Amino acid sequence: MPSFDIVSEVDEQEVANALNQARKEVANRFDLKGAGAEIDYERPTLHLRANDAFKLSVIREILLGKLARRNVSLKNIEIKPPSVSSTGKASQELVVKQGLDSEAARVLTRAVRETGLKVQAQIQGEEVRVTGKNRDDLQQVIAALRAKDFPHALSFQNFRD
Repeated sequence: MPSFDIVSEVDEQEVANALNQARKEVANRFDLKGAGAEIDYERPTLHLRANDAFKLSVIREILLGKLARRNVSLKNIEIKPPSVSSTGKASQELVVKQGLDSEAARVLTRAVRETGLKVQAQIQGEEVRVTGKNRDDLQQVIAALRAKDFPHALSFQNFRD
């Protein structure tokens, strides 16, 4: 039976490339000289640090722009609120989300059932497998899911006959 998997993954190499580009831009920007700007990546969290909240917001916008330019969906980036210490130093965390949580997987299986096509959706860990007898039905499911707006970026893998 034909099947495919619905996943929500971020390409780690693209995140690393965007991170390197952002670090280079921050190092070369005149307005960020001496700003104590740092960007660290400890999977799955990006740590941003600067001397004040304004410079932190500039660094965040640079990083998000580089991620978007490298086709990393910003739906998979959870932006935590910035924290400012009593000395004025600011820090912020951005979490790169991988995989579908159980609630998102249930929403996807419900959306597949609402299409009314003769397909089955099963939650398998952090992905949803959709199977059906007809390949055209599976392609219609993919089109229907792409037309909807979900809180996670979806990709479709392992399309098998």
